[in-house]
Amino acid sequence: MGRGDNSGGGKRSGKSKGKTFVRANAPVKKAKGTPKKIADSDEIRLNKFVANSGVCSRREADLYIQTGSVWVNGKPITEMGYKVKLTDEVKFDGRLITPHKKEYVLLNKPKGFVTSTSPEKTRTVMDLVANASKYPLKPVGRLERNTTGLLLFTNDVDLEKKLTHHKSGVRKIFHVELNRNLKFEDLEKIQKGVKLQEGFIQVDEISYIEGASKNEIGVQLQSSKNNIINKLFEHLNYEVIKLDRVIFGGLTKKDLPRGHWRILTEQEVINLKMM
Repeated sequence: MGRGDNSGGGKRSGKSKGKTFVRANAPVKKAKGTPKKIADSDEIRLNKFVANSGVCSRREADLYIQTGSVWVNGKPITEMGYKVKLTDEVKFDGRLITPHKKEYVLLNKPKGFVTSTSPEKTRTVMDLVANASKYPLKPVGRLERNTTGLLLFTNDVDLEKKLTHHKSGVRKIFHVELNRNLKFEDLEKIQKGVKLQEGFIQVDEISYIEGASKNEIGVQLQSSKNNIINKLFEHLNYEVIKLDRVIFGGLTKKDLPRGHWRILTEQEVINLKMM
């Protein structure tokens, strides 16, 4: 398992191999004609809401509305021209839909930011991707305040639920730096599985980082339990000094400096949905 990419983020934005990346916490000037953020209070016709979700055309949406296939806030709506707010719960054939274009943003998170969508006095990851989309995005899972590395954001509810499900099988690789060298027998214990308060935890793979000292470890696992790597090593009396997520579901930090974000390519989105 190779050494993680710990390159610092330069004050730049640009393109690399077709991938757009932007300094996350740098002020971004709005270009002329840049669409404004969509307000929750905005109202649109129900047929447009359904069409914008991507399930059908607006003309087809009218037919589905007439047949009672579209529900708003728990009630079927058959009225033509009915208007809804973006905060309303709209279901098509029993499935929750949104009128927003699906967007996918990958951040190389720096230290000191909390994974939260709620306004807080402290800095949150939402501050870092504030200019990434005109639509509200949510982080997929979480990284602790002092954990760095890859964090995905999207407004695709189905994909977010899929990737955070405990049986999702999403591959995650972390570069771990400990306060002292990891004994080989302790490495084997973690490989075989460790019983913690959270349950029996077994990693997919664990190894020393090639070319580094024995206190730098690569860990691959699928568990979505919070802060689980820290707890694994603390159980064996080690302290995690640095923790960096270098791979998430096949996505890597290549060409994405710390503190920058980029939009996923179409192929990357397809790969995630096929997992």
